[in-house]
Parts: sequence; structure tokens; C-alpha cells
Amino acid sequence: MTDKTVAPGPFAPGPSASGPHAPAPDGIAPDAARKESAARFAAVVELIDHGELEFPLPGSGRTAARLAALRSVAEEDLCVARLVEGHVDALAILAELGGPAPRPGQRWGVWAAEPPGATLEATRSGDGWVLDGLKPYCSGARSCTHALVTARTDEGRRLFAAAVGAPGCTPVDGTWQAVGMAGSDTPDVRFAQVPAVAVGDVESYVRRPGFAYGGIGVAACWYGGALAVAHTLRRAAGQRSDPHTDAHLGAVEVQVHAARAVLDQAAAEIDADPFDASGQAGLRALRVRAFVESVCSEVLTRVGRATGAGPLCHDLRHARDVADLTVYLRQHHGERDLAHLGALLARPQESR
Repeated sequence: MTDKTVAPGPFAPGPSASGPHAPAPDGIAPDAARKESAARFAAVVELIDHGELEFPLPGSGRTAARLAALRSVAEEDLCVARLVEGHVDALAILAELGGPAPRPGQRWGVWAAEPPGATLEATRSGDGWVLDGLKPYCSGARSCTHALVTARTDEGRRLFAAAVGAPGCTPVDGTWQAVGMAGSDTPDVRFAQVPAVAVGDVESYVRRPGFAYGGIGVAACWYGGALAVAHTLRRAAGQRSDPHTDAHLGAVEVQVHAARAVLDQAAAEIDADPFDASGQAGLRALRVRAFVESVCSEVLTRVGRATGAGPLCHDLRHARDVADLTVYLRQHHGERDLAHLGALLARPQESR
């Protein structure tokens, strides 16, 4: 990995009770965590703008470097990684769908969650569009300057670019109470006549190959979070001679090694077929995400069993890593995603 794919500056090693990786933000109070993550996010985007930190576009021939950069940020701070992943995913989407060119200093998010009950509508207004309604799970609601947002139109679902600081775009207080991933600042956002620019056509956001590639980028962040959790087990094994601890460490090593290999293989396959002529992008993403999620869950379980309650109770950094990874992993939809994968394999035409 070149120097440009490693996050310097905001993630420089510092003193920590949990070892040589970056210390946790002050406490776990939501406001403190949000402000610390926002500051680190802004610092990373500044490095990207100045060419000091690089996230190559997926399918550019350097997808492995992109995933490695995401993993590196996530290993230091999963909340910051969630914000950075959204920013670089937005840049990739804008490039793929021909959206407005991002400018230096802009911090982008991708707000595409559509759980039952919440609706965001887009209607034409003159030569443009306006957004009205509620959008849930908007990571970086108070730290992003712009966002790509999915909304319903009379023709179907479309993607829009909007300025987050525009009048009428308001985070809803009290809608992000999470302890894990507190710093990602992911509340609901209410839109009221917010001007927007259409990016791509109806459903092009989900139909493009990059939709699947972005999902694998999220898995790379999960993987980095698992490595951070595993640091605690490695230190524990180094401090005492215990066959059970060693066995857990050995099992974790096997799992994370396999996850790294799966991510590397996925990157190579994306670069070999960047426009998904084979039609395998969706299937690949489901496989990779399911496997990496299972590895991360195994790491959480084994580290907890091997080290007991001590690190969770006395090491703030480790407690935050565990809480953050536990929440972030729920972007995988469990059996629903596995059922989708199985349907693609059993009934490939019906399940598309």
C-alpha cells in the first residue's frame, strides 16, 4: 500500500490504554463523539482534496487500494470511516452517473435508506427539483455539506444532489440515540422545499455496477473494525501464556486472513470487469458482505470470550470499537440478504 492510501494526520498513533492505534474520542456522549468524528472527517477530506490521501475509483484498476484505504481508516475509527466511506462513495457515484463535479472543501454523504414508514418525495420546480419529506439514517447530517439522496418521483425512485446546509434541510433532534456509532451522527433529516439536482435516471442509482461495488466498500470498513477489536486479543495473548487465549487468537487470525483474501479477490474481479459485463456484481457483493459480516461477528464473539469483561469495562477504546462494530454490522440484513443470495442462485431470473 502506498503512502497515499494510508490515513496520516488525524489517525497518527497516540497514547491509549488499548495500544498503539488512535485514542478514542472524549467519552461516549453523543455530542462529544459527533464533534470529534466531524473534525476528523473534515481533516480526512482535506487530505483527499490535496492529493495526500487517495481512494481510487472502483473498477479503475486499483480497487484493492481503495478497499485498503477504507480498511485503514476503519481500523482507527469506525465512525469516521462511515463518514469517509459515504464521501468517497458519493464521489464514485457522481463520476459514474455524470452528476455535478464536487468541489474542494465539500463533504458528501449518501442518504439512501428507505425503511417502511418514511417517505421523501421529489417534485419538479421550474427547471429543477425540490425535496419534501423525511429521510432516515442520514450519516453526517451535521458534518456533510452535500448529500446524494434517494427520493420518490411520479416516474419512480431517483437520486438527487442537495446542499445539506440549504434552508429547509433540518436534522430531527432525538432520532439518533445510538451508543455504538454515535459519532457517525445518523439522525433522520426533514426536507421542506429543498432545491435538488437529479443525478442519473429513474432507478439508475441501484442498477449501476457501482451500487454493488459500494457495498463491498462498506464490508472493507467492517473488516477494519474487526481488526481494531482483534488488537485487544492480540495484546492479551502477548501478556499471558494461556492455551485458550492462544486458540482464540489463532481462530481469529484464520478468519481475518480469509476475509482479507475475499476482499482482495473481489477487488481483482471488479477491476477485470468494471462495467459488469458478466452480470456478477450483485451476486459478488452479497457473497462478500455475508462472509465479512460472519467473520466480524466471529471476531466479536471470540475476543469477548477470550478477554472477558475487563476490556469492555476498563478500556474505553475497546468498548467503543465493540459497540461501533456491532451497530455498523447491522447494515447487513442478516437472513434477508442470505435469502436474496440463495434466490439468485436457485432462481436467477426470478430473483433479479
